[in-house]
Amino acid sequence: MEIFDTHAHYDDRAFDEDREELLKALTDNGITRIVNISEDIRTSENTVRLSKSHDFIYGAVGIHPNDCADTSEDDIEALRDMAEKNDKIVAIGEIGLDYHYDEPPKDIQKKWFERQIELAASLKLPIVIHSRDAAQDTLDIIKGSAAPSTGGVMHCYAYSKEMAKTYVDMGFFIGVGGVVTFKNARKLVETVEYIPIESVVVETDCPYLAPVPFRGKRNSSLYLPYVIEKIAEIKGMDPEEVAKITFENAKRLYNLS
Repeated sequence: MEIFDTHAHYDDRAFDEDREELLKALTDNGITRIVNISEDIRTSENTVRLSKSHDFIYGAVGIHPNDCADTSEDDIEALRDMAEKNDKIVAIGEIGLDYHYDEPPKDIQKKWFERQIELAASLKLPIVIHSRDAAQDTLDIIKGSAAPSTGGVMHCYAYSKEMAKTYVDMGFFIGVGGVVTFKNARKLVETVEYIPIESVVVETDCPYLAPVPFRGKRNSSLYLPYVIEKIAEIKGMDPEEVAKITFENAKRLYNLS
């Protein structure tokens, strides 16, 4: 079984003690491609370094909505420079809206979400979208921007199956991770059942959101077979087939051969 983890954070401090050993274990266990996702300028720089030092790791650079309060045009140009100078940077992300907390203000989040979509469009790169408690505003911005032309993925999807279909119809992929194994994941299970398997990609968001039976522990790509098995159960498919299709989907998402 060959697996593509479309959303990981292997530069996170949670991996400082055993990063290289773990990354070697991943390739030994069929995790043959990973996209490391960034949250700010520092993690974007980390992602560039990881992608340069490991053949099977690609990267996305971007500023997370929770980290955009002090963002400037200089930061946007720094992201542009990273993407233009490194062909292993395959997306802009993660970007979007997060209304779970009161900060940063919504207008600031919207400004930099829209600006990073413009950046992605100018670079002809897909976007990795983080959206939490901001369903309608996220959809409105995407519909009113260049995002449908860039394509991308709705990371850690948590909204209705009907809204998922709207994104799928615009050409976006739906990112499915460990949450699909949780007992309270009814909406995500319904979404996976409802949308075509050709629109699903698998992700970890590691070190976060480990699947059952590892919930609450540090996540890694080694646990993706549990996600794939759950998707296969929901869709009435063979896990090997799910792994194969989602691998090809991830290559299409990130424009990789």
